[in-house]
Amino acid sequence: MRSATSRHPLRALGLAWFYIATGVVSAPAQQPEPSHMLIRPERVFDAATGEVRVGWAVLVAGERIESVGPLEAVRAPADALVVDLPGATLLPGLIDAHSHLFLHPYDETLWDDQVLKEARAYRTLMAGVHAERTLLSGFTLLRDLGSEGAGWADLAVRDAIADGLIPGPRVLTATLAVAATASYAPGPRGWDPDLALPQGAQMVTGETEIRRAVREQAGHGADVIKVYADFRRASGTAPTFTLSELEALVDEATAAGLPVSAHASSPEGMRRAVLAGARTIEHGSEGTAAVFRLMAERGVVFYPTLAAAAAYDEYFSGLESGWELDAPEAELSPRIRRSLQAVRDARQAGVIVGLGSDVGVFPHGESWRELAWLVRAGMSPAEALQAATVVNARALGLEGKVGEIWQGAFADLVAVEGDPTADVEAVRQVVFVMKGGVIYDSP
Repeated sequence: MRSATSRHPLRALGLAWFYIATGVVSAPAQQPEPSHMLIRPERVFDAATGEVRVGWAVLVAGERIESVGPLEAVRAPADALVVDLPGATLLPGLIDAHSHLFLHPYDETLWDDQVLKEARAYRTLMAGVHAERTLLSGFTLLRDLGSEGAGWADLAVRDAIADGLIPGPRVLTATLAVAATASYAPGPRGWDPDLALPQGAQMVTGETEIRRAVREQAGHGADVIKVYADFRRASGTAPTFTLSELEALVDEATAAGLPVSAHASSPEGMRRAVLAGARTIEHGSEGTAAVFRLMAERGVVFYPTLAAAAAYDEYFSGLESGWELDAPEAELSPRIRRSLQAVRDARQAGVIVGLGSDVGVFPHGESWRELAWLVRAGMSPAEALQAATVVNARALGLEGKVGEIWQGAFADLVAVEGDPTADVEAVRQVVFVMKGGVIYDSP
């Protein structure tokens, strides 16, 4: 067997994104990897059980995992490339189910200025940089929930990654997202109301426009429909669509074979989205026990975006403790305390909690922060890792394809120094990244 002793260059060309319905993946577009690779870490994280397996190895054939188990039981061909990862833990590629590749931190540039002053071409190039940074941080799949005023450019980034033009994670994208008229950050306040400013989502009124928007987004190639079920109003966060309007949106999305993700923080916004048939709730910081029980009954997955709440505190509340994961709870802001309590209440009610960070509000490549905040909210490190792997894979309809190190799954693998089930922040020390059998980073 050959041994991998030198650092691999980025091999961005070669793996196309698979379609959920068909599982089709395009062939590599560059010099192929060896037919087999035997990966020998110190330990393997078994996402299905949440346990660590010491002395296991993984055999990769092409873009998929051929076998996994105790080293002595994994039979590799004589010419297989051997990748030794001493001291490291091998994980399934991590998944962030709430991201925005077209945004960057608001302490760098406010949202209004990103939408109004940054050219779409510039934002698209920046999104490509964000995608590479994300991949090399160990996240091999993103659900990107809205291009935030960049039109259909997110489809181009997704497809450029799929076609091997640029390195990045697999991407499921929501394109424009759907919002009620004048109910989602249309631009700076105080401007002449007759000015037609760029919008952060596709604005609609009534069921006819809602169905048209879903059809347009599905027709352009959206993988998921994102809807803003509530938003900030003069009286606070409140619903922006009626239940019948949300039901029409879900009905149209279902007809197109697409799941619905609902931005909702208010109890009534969350309740309407769940009753209408949304698959996931994003944020949910004001969720009540009754709403969480309803979510549990209907199998709706919760993405609390804790890291984004902490970022908002740091940027806009003057609280330096926003990023301080070990700060006493009393020193945290009401915003993050409320978000943490929502996770605890949701788990108490039996709600499935996945990892969705809202990255873009904070720097790309730092989605690990959501793992740490989930632990702060009461998850064990192993449970947080499951949220970022097998739980997210199931929530996104990709069970068996990603999220687990198992025979037949795509070879999306990440290794980190140490044992993240003992200290989840070990995921910050990435030493190996593979997506679809292609090595992007290794010792």
